[in-house]
Amino acid sequence: MRRHHVMPLAALLLCAPTLAGTAPAAAAPQARPAAAPTPAAPLRILLTNDDGYDVPGIRKAFERLTAAGHDVTIVAPLTNQSGTGTKMASAPSIAVRHPAPKVWAVDGTPGDSVAFGLSEVFEGRAPDLVVSGTNFGPNVAGLATHSGTVGGAVAALESGVPAIALSTGGVTAPDPVTTVNAMGPTVDFAVKLIDRLRARAPRSGPLLPAGVGLNVNHPIVGADGKGTAAGVSSTFQDPQTLLRPDFTDAGDGTWTTSVKVDLRPAARGGDVEAVSAGRIAVSPMSADWNTGPVDFVRTAALIAGLRP
Repeated sequence: MRRHHVMPLAALLLCAPTLAGTAPAAAAPQARPAAAPTPAAPLRILLTNDDGYDVPGIRKAFERLTAAGHDVTIVAPLTNQSGTGTKMASAPSIAVRHPAPKVWAVDGTPGDSVAFGLSEVFEGRAPDLVVSGTNFGPNVAGLATHSGTVGGAVAALESGVPAIALSTGGVTAPDPVTTVNAMGPTVDFAVKLIDRLRARAPRSGPLLPAGVGLNVNHPIVGADGKGTAAGVSSTFQDPQTLLRPDFTDAGDGTWTTSVKVDLRPAARGGDVEAVSAGRIAVSPMSADWNTGPVDFVRTAALIAGLRP
C-alpha cells in the first residue's frame, strides 16, 4: 500500500528569531528589557470536509477556529462525499451555492471544493491554511488512502497551500453521539496545533514547508466522548487496509456488497496503534505519493510537548 510521504520539516525548527547582544559598557545606561514577542497574526483559513458543508464536524471547527481569532471561510461539498478520496473535476460544470457570507457549498467532491475555493473565493491571495474536517470517523491506515477528508487536504497541497486533515474516531465503527461529542476536543487540539505551527513558522513564511501536510486523528475518549486524549504521537500511516469489500452474486446480473472490518495487529509507531491507545496521531503526508525518505523525526520535534 502506498503511504503519504513528507519533505523534511527543517524550516519549522529554524524559524524563531533570537535576540542577542553584548553587555553594556559600565558608563552606558541600563538597557531596557526586551519587548515581548508580538503574537502571530490570525490566519486566513479555508475550511472544508467530505461530510457536507453543514454537518456538526465542520460547524464545530468553524466556531472554534473563529473563536480563536482566525478568519475562516467554509468551502465544502453540498452533500456527503465520504470515501471520494482525491477525485475532482469530473464534470463539465459545477453548481455552487452561497447560503451565508462565510459559507460556500460546492456540488462536488472535497477536491472540487478546495479547487473552487482557491480559484474563486480566495482568488488573488491564497489562504494561509486549509483545514479539512473534522471528519466523522477515523482516517488511519488504508482509510486515509480513500478518504475524502484527506483528499481535500491533498488538493490544497497540490496547489502549494499548507493543509491539515482532521478526523475524530477510534478504529471501531463510530457511535454518532460519542463521535460528535469528541469533535469538541478534536477541534480544541487543532487550535493548539495551529498555534504551534504559527509559533514555529518563519516570519512571513508558510506554516509548513512546500508540499507538506499533517493527517491528524483524534481518538474518542470516555463513555461520552468528551474525555481528554492520553497524549500526542508522531506517527506514520499503518500499512494495513482495515476494510475488505465482500461481493455476493444475486444471480440476476447484480451483486450485493458489504464491507468487513479486518483489523490486524497495529504496526509499532503507526496511527492505528496511537489511536487505539487513546492518543492523538499526527502523521506527515504529501501529495506526490513518492516513496522517498520521510523525516518523521522532525515531525516529532514539531509536536514535542504539545498536549491534548
